[in-house]
Amino acid sequence: MKLIEHVRSVSCRPSLRQTTGALQVRFFQHDFVPRDPEVKPKKYKYPEFFNPYGPRPSPSEKIVQLADKILALSLEERHQIGPALMQRLNHPKLQPISTEGMDLSPQGGAATAKVEEKKEKTAFDVKLEKFEAAAKIKVIKEVRAFTNLGLKEAKELVEKVPALLKQGVTKDEANAIIEKIKAAGGVAVME
Repeated sequence: MKLIEHVRSVSCRPSLRQTTGALQVRFFQHDFVPRDPEVKPKKYKYPEFFNPYGPRPSPSEKIVQLADKILALSLEERHQIGPALMQRLNHPKLQPISTEGMDLSPQGGAATAKVEEKKEKTAFDVKLEKFEAAAKIKVIKEVRAFTNLGLKEAKELVEKVPALLKQGVTKDEANAIIEKIKAAGGVAVME
């Protein structure tokens, strides 16, 4: 019994009860006045669109007459107004913007290929096209020499003809690889 009373006295601290009791009560401010039920809410007129610069003054009569005259012109005459105003107001002629070096074509378009053709290629790929059946071992040895592959990987690569042997090599290095493959009995091409 004494143990249960001791546990109850430890778990129920009077200071904790006083603190939580005071936090649960909400007090109204002393100057709070309830809303009058008789009063109607104010109605505000909102503009159709927000204009940060405020309302604009209406155009003068001269401007309205000019707009009417422009509307009376034919379509071709209206197209001539812009250049005529540019000339009369001494505005500089707009220069075309250079797009050299910018890729403005759609993704993977034909224009990208044209740009690449203009630039001289510096990195080439070497591809093994075919080889003689009798020279298979010699071709595998040559492939191992310049690719740093193991025997099994080099054999699998050669058997998957046509196969890409090396990527991103210089023109001289690609020509040297092609000559070695040709001497071993295979046919390799540079791309």
